[in-house]
Amino acid sequence: MRKFLMFLILVPIIEICVVLLSGKLIGAFPTLVLIVVTGILGVYLAKTRGFKAFQQLKIAIERGQAPGDAIIDGVLTFIGSIMLVLPGFISDIIGILLVTPIARKLFKPIIYYWLRKKIKKGQIILIQK
Repeated sequence: MRKFLMFLILVPIIEICVVLLSGKLIGAFPTLVLIVVTGILGVYLAKTRGFKAFQQLKIAIERGQAPGDAIIDGVLTFIGSIMLVLPGFISDIIGILLVTPIARKLFKPIIYYWLRKKIKKGQIILIQK
């Protein structure tokens, strides 16, 4: 909990510093345009890719398959889209990585490892029919 609180405090401070530095280097108007464009891109990607991830989840459930990959893709895409909507360049870089399918493949093993660790500790419980 303490780490999460530090994260919530430090990330906005770092984002503000990077935006101010960007404004100083390339100018205030280009910085503002970049922030608005990535916000619009995030909303668009959340709408289009989020719908696609939902369809993949539905197809996996209809086939009787475990929808693990579809769920993780959907969650990563959604988080990436939200990161793009947030103002700031560091969140935009993370958002672009999470929305890009090639980069998501790099994050999946980390998420599976984290989930397995939580399951072993009993912090996540799987219910099977």
